[in-house]
Amino acid sequence: MLIMDAVLETYKAADFTGWPIAEPPADRLVPLSGRLSSREVGTAMAILAEYNGGSRRGARASEAGIDQVRRLVDGETVVAPGGLRIRDTVTGVTALPGCCFGLENWRDWGALAGGEWPWLGHDPTPRVEHVGAVIRLWPDTDRQDGPPIDIPRAQMPELLGSVQEELVAFLSAAGRWAGHWFPAVSASLVDKLDEGLAISAPLPDGHS
Repeated sequence: MLIMDAVLETYKAADFTGWPIAEPPADRLVPLSGRLSSREVGTAMAILAEYNGGSRRGARASEAGIDQVRRLVDGETVVAPGGLRIRDTVTGVTALPGCCFGLENWRDWGALAGGEWPWLGHDPTPRVEHVGAVIRLWPDTDRQDGPPIDIPRAQMPELLGSVQEELVAFLSAAGRWAGHWFPAVSASLVDKLDEGLAISAPLPDGHS
């Protein structure tokens, strides 16, 4: 079984004090969905806030929090460290997001279904082969000591549709979280995340 999910890298949340966050998982990746606890949503929002503006030196924790959220809302765009992770539960092979290919670019994976070779980041650096009706994904060109992940081309729209469903659910969870902590900007924050991470716009194949 193939599982694709949207993940954020948690390194930017280290020592964050703007609002309560959860302990980072062992693999330092937070999968985004509607099943996150309030503190886990707080972790995701801390990552996004730090990555898109950082902290204001000398501010009290409560002031720094709203200041960071406002900078996130007012910024030109949203970039997110992480991306898409795909796992083959039969072989146990996992392809992790490459650096410099942020979650905001997640829709680029759809080009694989059309036989293209989109750039998917580096360190790890995935490599793609198109073999008939299969997209063969090597998780890292620097380490080809294991099996690839074979993705049936026809299944790619379904996988991306599942990613979008989870992101839409995360967006709702982020709205509830922001409504509790920063109600004055909660609606604007949700709109910014939706636009910047290209979440709810219909996918080309009709998934929405």
